[in-house]
Amino acid sequence: MHAPLGATAASDNVSRPLALEAIGLVKRFDGTTAVDGVDLTVPQGAIYGILGPNGAGKTTTLRMLLGIIDPDEGVRRMFGHERPHDIARLVGYLPEERGLYPSMKAYEAIGFLGALRGMPLAEAKRRGRDLLEEHGLGHAADRQIRQLSKGMAQTVQLLGTLVHRPRLVVLDEPFSGLDALNQGKLERMIRTLADEGTTVIFSTHVIAHAERLCEGVAIIAGGKVPYAGSVDAARDRIPAQVRLETAAVDGPWRAALPADVRHKGNFWLFSLPESGIEPLLRALIEGNAGILSLSIERAGLHDAFVHIAGEAAARALDEETSAEQAR
Repeated sequence: MHAPLGATAASDNVSRPLALEAIGLVKRFDGTTAVDGVDLTVPQGAIYGILGPNGAGKTTTLRMLLGIIDPDEGVRRMFGHERPHDIARLVGYLPEERGLYPSMKAYEAIGFLGALRGMPLAEAKRRGRDLLEEHGLGHAADRQIRQLSKGMAQTVQLLGTLVHRPRLVVLDEPFSGLDALNQGKLERMIRTLADEGTTVIFSTHVIAHAERLCEGVAIIAGGKVPYAGSVDAARDRIPAQVRLETAAVDGPWRAALPADVRHKGNFWLFSLPESGIEPLLRALIEGNAGILSLSIERAGLHDAFVHIAGEAAARALDEETSAEQAR
């Protein structure tokens, strides 16, 4: 298990060395500000998500962090280096715009990508065959990319991202276009990488992936990052909700319910009181409310996203997710 991220960048700095750090990153294109003051920290060995709708600035942020483009303002550091190109061999990057030479065989494509990261080509090809075998695609090693299914071709490109055993893996919308089976395989692969000590950062517009995988997230909307920190701290920005069912509809115990209570018949919904649930339980029992059921439900990451980024950004996120599921 990964140690939990702190709610602030400062706690991350104290607890674990950083794989990536961004301070005040700004990027403009033709007078339009695409990224406006991004701050984030990614501890080594973390799974970290950049969460937001398309056009929010996720890809531009990743490209600045990797040194593919330079920020107009701000500082980015990778393993403490301010020039990411100097340690590019430590990084595996899967861009959103996928592409492999269609005439290459699967193992050759992986080997080619490894060679681009400094591996001897023969070694990279051998490693490519091994990776294909490990991931259930050994039978496709000698097939041309054009002969593979879309999911298989995406797996080949992902393996090409990992062939040189990077310390940091950056994936831009890696789940896009994958069916549920291949999405599950990718999630397991990401967890395995982190268990082995590799830092994984990925962008996504699908909240479920971030909630299942990530210990930390940066929520990005309109080029700004209104929140960067642990998933738990994001969820805790919204009070937990109490769902209560009582046998009685009225009684002196009702005075103990919080002011924001909503109810229909014998069902009651309200925020968990700051004093905790115990004083309320005493009042319910002593007042003979007749507790039939009681549950405390923490806010999900989707609710936290709505709270932090706003309704418009959340709606755009949901529409993109629905459109992708319909394809």
